[in-house]
Amino acid sequence: MTSDDLPLKGIRVADFSWFGAGPIFTMALAHYGAEVIRVESQIRPDGLRLTQPMPKDKPPGINLSGYYNNFNAGKLSFSLNMASQQGRELALRLIAKSDIVAENFTPGTFEKWGLTYERILQVKPDIIMVREPMQGLTGPHRDFAGFGAVITPLAGLSYLSGFPHRPPVGLGTNYTDYVVNPGHALVATLAALRYRNRTGKGQLIEVAQFESSVNVISVALLDCAANGRVQERQGNRLPYACPHGAYRCLGDDRWVAIAVFTDDEWEAFCRVVGEEWTREERFATLLGRKAHEDELDRLIESWTSQREAEEVMELLQAAGVAAGVVQSAADTLDRDPHLKARGYYHYLEHPEAGRTAYDGPGFRLSDTPGGPRGPAPLLGQHTEYVCKEVLGLSDDEIADLVAEGVLQ
Repeated sequence: MTSDDLPLKGIRVADFSWFGAGPIFTMALAHYGAEVIRVESQIRPDGLRLTQPMPKDKPPGINLSGYYNNFNAGKLSFSLNMASQQGRELALRLIAKSDIVAENFTPGTFEKWGLTYERILQVKPDIIMVREPMQGLTGPHRDFAGFGAVITPLAGLSYLSGFPHRPPVGLGTNYTDYVVNPGHALVATLAALRYRNRTGKGQLIEVAQFESSVNVISVALLDCAANGRVQERQGNRLPYACPHGAYRCLGDDRWVAIAVFTDDEWEAFCRVVGEEWTREERFATLLGRKAHEDELDRLIESWTSQREAEEVMELLQAAGVAAGVVQSAADTLDRDPHLKARGYYHYLEHPEAGRTAYDGPGFRLSDTPGGPRGPAPLLGQHTEYVCKEVLGLSDDEIADLVAEGVLQ
């Protein structure tokens, strides 16, 4: 399939976003055919460009971050000095040639550059502007800075993560950056594109990352609203399932997750395990298993620890019991047979990082499946293309802008 067949072919995105939530959102647009132009700076580069991991056989460099490269596959990089008046004027010209403009800075940054929504409407009346401030464009905390590591505790996720009588541990990753915020931004943008196709009108989209992330703890919020009960950390356990946890298996730091929700599933579990303790009356009902959950977990682990995690998963899955290996990054990338069979990871040749794995799209369309169409760009790699083909600048104009430090 060529890019001409993809559903967002012909859509141009002026992408001023950086770090995680914004670039992951615009990456989804690029996967499905949009021309996404990252507006970047040599003076203040995207922090992810400076972040590990980088290829261990190469000296660190601005174009080698696996973190950055994975989130920016198939985009163009336009290096522009936004500290200069001419740079801001060029940014406005780029927006005028675009369908979507995206940013996730602290509120006030775009305004400082003179790129207010009202000013942008003057040059592009049907623009779709997507803003992803941490806590929104209004309110007492509108100017607070932060990343997923800040949003996760604010949204209540960290409070629920961990074990009773221990401090919150969080999620170990900025989950909201990778899934929730970019997903909401993508859905909102596609809706706005649909609206523009029908009416000819664009609009401003505000994705307050804090509010977007609160959705994740909806059950806890409903419990508090309906019952006045504040849910506490439960480790891996649930009040309505048992066993429900991660159990050590044979090997170095190998685990399997097992979840039993019904008596039928418990009986299937017992048939697989076949140990004497599975027939004890105290474990026959959910209430009985919950009353003796600590002992039950120890007995289950005495069985799982003698077996490979994959074997436990396959035995239980075959009996209709939910179970899955607790996989490491190496497992998902190199050993998971399902992901490999579906070709989820795309291997692309990057001019400096070399052959590298890129995430596939989070969803597939049957006729236009999409996915990474090229590696991440080098910083400023497409500045000349954007200047000539998009902005219509001459060679002399480009040379002058380079000499003046506007183009970097």
